[in-house]
Amino acid sequence: MGREIFNNKQEFKILELEEVCVNYGGIQALENINVVVQKGEVVTLIGANGAGKTTTLRAISKVVNPKSGKIIYSGRNITSYPVHEVVKLGIAHCPEGRRVLAKQTVFDNLLLGGYIRSNQVEVKQDIQRQFDLFPRLAQRRNQLAGTLSGGEQQMLAIARALMSRPQLLLLDEPSLGLAPAIVREIFNIIENLRVTGVTILLVEQNANLALQIADRGYVLEAGCITLTGAASELISDERVRKAYLG
Repeated sequence: MGREIFNNKQEFKILELEEVCVNYGGIQALENINVVVQKGEVVTLIGANGAGKTTTLRAISKVVNPKSGKIIYSGRNITSYPVHEVVKLGIAHCPEGRRVLAKQTVFDNLLLGGYIRSNQVEVKQDIQRQFDLFPRLAQRRNQLAGTLSGGEQQMLAIARALMSRPQLLLLDEPSLGLAPAIVREIFNIIENLRVTGVTILLVEQNANLALQIADRGYVLEAGCITLTGAASELISDERVRKAYLG
């Protein structure tokens, strides 16, 4: 189960969403949501399809702009920041569907993941670190990303996001469409990332698996947060079990 580190006296709020609203045309996708992520945590957002989980991540990374509310990162209001500035500050978004550059090699995908960085020696060193973390990618470094298996593409998507050296990693549906054995491997990688100091905000269709590795969770329904608490509490909550855990 997740560690309740958020009660530690040394806690540091790396991310705060305050009354955030997002509209798509005339449709309200998020309504006055409040989320806090402490440094070093894994926090998960769970809910049905269309509940607003992906929109929440997209608002944080500024792929979409909130209609109202504030997004605070490391004490700084980034609500009006453009995408590239958010990446420079230390937020990386690994989107649903992986979205690797299919006609580029594994190596080039990783190289492009470090596009905001000027020290190319360090970029190359970090590519090697990704190969150490993901040995399968090392074996396929010169292979076109589009020819990788689904699990390998997910590994590449995570590795590419890590190339910007993020403090906060936004992970959207990392297990989507993958075989159970590969899902376990991906989640082992996520747990290993936490050990390295990366804070993770996780959206995951497999709520049971997400709550097993998370510290805390938020339940989203129709763009609103309806429940929040320690992962250990949510996984045993009758409402959560009935709605999301089967």
